[in-house]
Parts: sequence; structure tokens; C-alpha cells
Amino acid sequence: MTLEKPVRRRLDFKNGRVDLSHGAGGRAMGQLIEDVFLDAFDNEWLRGANDQSAFDVAAGRMVMTTDAYVVSPIFFPGGDIGSLAGNGTINDIAMAGARPLYLSASFVIEEGFPLADLKRIAVSMGEAARVAGAPIITGDTKVVERGKADKVFISTAGVGIAPAGLNLSSEAARPDDLVILSGTVGDHGVAVMSKRENLEFETEILSDSAPLHGLVAEMVAAAAVSLRVMRDPTRGGLAATLNELAHQSKVGFSIEEAAIPVRPEVAAACEFLGLDPLNVANEGKLVAIAAPECAQELLAAMRSHPLGAEAAIIGRVVEDDNHFVEMRTAFGGGRIVDWLAGEQLPRIC
Repeated sequence: MTLEKPVRRRLDFKNGRVDLSHGAGGRAMGQLIEDVFLDAFDNEWLRGANDQSAFDVAAGRMVMTTDAYVVSPIFFPGGDIGSLAGNGTINDIAMAGARPLYLSASFVIEEGFPLADLKRIAVSMGEAARVAGAPIITGDTKVVERGKADKVFISTAGVGIAPAGLNLSSEAARPDDLVILSGTVGDHGVAVMSKRENLEFETEILSDSAPLHGLVAEMVAAAAVSLRVMRDPTRGGLAATLNELAHQSKVGFSIEEAAIPVRPEVAAACEFLGLDPLNVANEGKLVAIAAPECAQELLAAMRSHPLGAEAAIIGRVVEDDNHFVEMRTAFGGGRIVDWLAGEQLPRIC
């Protein structure tokens, strides 16, 4: 008598939902991992099915980051929580001037979450990792009872390699350095907010979520010696980023409102919602502080890349014992650009 191998059914991605058995460590969990995550993230490290991954790295300075993503809604114009987690982790590595190498991902999923949505998120995140050449090589999955989480949360870690001798520091800004912004501000936050509040505008506003490692590589190749520090202005937007750098470098900033690129539709949406674009989150932009002698060279390199086509010098570093960020307004006046005491837009990234 011969026993036939049972036919293995794939998950029902049309009607199926995550249940507690998918996090219990048994066959259901194995099926979830295989049909969702291994399928979406497929690479040689994950196929080993170990609790960790071993990898080789080239010579240079190692860079590591960790983050968590709890955006609401999880799908928004221009992206979703999966692509956001992938790109966001890649960008944190890139801000050190590093090339991303490997990522990890941990999912906390609420019971009842649609399998189709989970698959869509995993595919989106896997694609972001593949585009950056930084595979997701290890991870974890937990399922919690209904009401104990909000759909899905993603925690990540990433490692990268920075060229030897390149040491960007938030304490390195010096008076007379120039402030360069890679493009328009406020796109991501307004895109998420418009979806959350079911707002419709004449022109669809898309999140700017994108991996910045390619743009950074062009910048490092063109003028690494002039770079002091880079930051991606995510939560708190440009205002929070400049205030953080002012306090960390013990300097001030003088910026020009007219030089800061803002899409007309984003400016209109911010006015309607009572928001300041400078406080709104971005997920595909960077701020660079650079020595003035090479700033134009750096700006040209940025503008040659699709993600830096609208790059602009928006101000300079000044001596200021108060560490203020001052802005000359489009009307010729001046105001202090302070960071917010709380969150202008919660659950934005």
C-alpha cells in the first residue's frame, strides 16, 4: 500500500483572513509565512528557513538602523505601509552616505486582517527592497487578538556600508554652510491625510515615498568632502529636522520661504486643513548641509537624479546661541520656525 502525499492548499487570498492559528507556530503559521512572506521577499537567505541569516560585508564603515511603521490608513495614494517600511529603512541607512545591504522585517498582525491586504503589503515591501538591492533576509510574524492592534504594524532593521572616511554627523554643521533640500515638501503627509479624511482635490496628491540611496550615491560621488550631514525630514517635517540639527550643531539657520519648493496642490490642501507644509512629513526627500565651496557641485549632481530634479538651496547656517531657525517670508518679513510641541498629524509614518 502506498500513501499519496496530501495536496497542499494555498491560502485563500480572495476571502481569507488572518486568525490566531497563523501566529501559533504550527502548520497554519508555516503556510502564512510561505505563501505571503517567502513568496514576496524570496531570496537565498530566507530559503534557508533559519531564525537568523549570516552574510558577508565589504570593507567600510557599517551602518545600522531600526524603525517601526504604524501609518493609518495603511494604503494611501502613492504607496502603502509596506513600501513605506522598506523605503524608510533604506533612507535611514542612506542618510549616513551608506549603501543599504540587508533588511529585516517583523510583522504584528491583528486577528481578522484580510489575507489579500497582507499579501499586497508584503509584495510592496519586497519590491522596495529589491529595487534598492537590499533583500529582506530575516524576520518574524506575530498575530494578536482582535482589538489589540490596528490592522498591521511593521518593525524593521537595516544594515549598510559607508565608504571609509565618510563620517556625516548631526554635530558637524558650521556657520556659512548651505542648506540644500532635494525637492518639494509635504507630499506624503497630505496624501495620507487626504485618504484618512476622504478629501478630494482637483489633482490627486501622491506620497513621495521613495528610496533615496541612488540620489545619495550621486551626491557622495560628486562632493563627499563638502557634505556635513544629511537627514530625511519625516515626522515633524522640515521644521523639526532643522531645529534638531540647530540644537545638535549649536548653530542657527536662516532659510528663505520663496526657495522652499511646495507643490501648489499641497500648499492649497495645507491651507484648507490648517497645516504648515514645513511641519508635514516627507518620505522621499532629504536635507543636506554642505560646505559653501562645493554646494553648487552638489546641487548639480542632485538635479541630475530623478529624485533630486527639484533640489534647491533654501538657506544657510548662521551663528546663533539660541539655535533658532529663522525664515524670511515670501512677503519680506521674518518669523521663527519652531518645532511643534506635539504631533500635527498622528500615525503618518
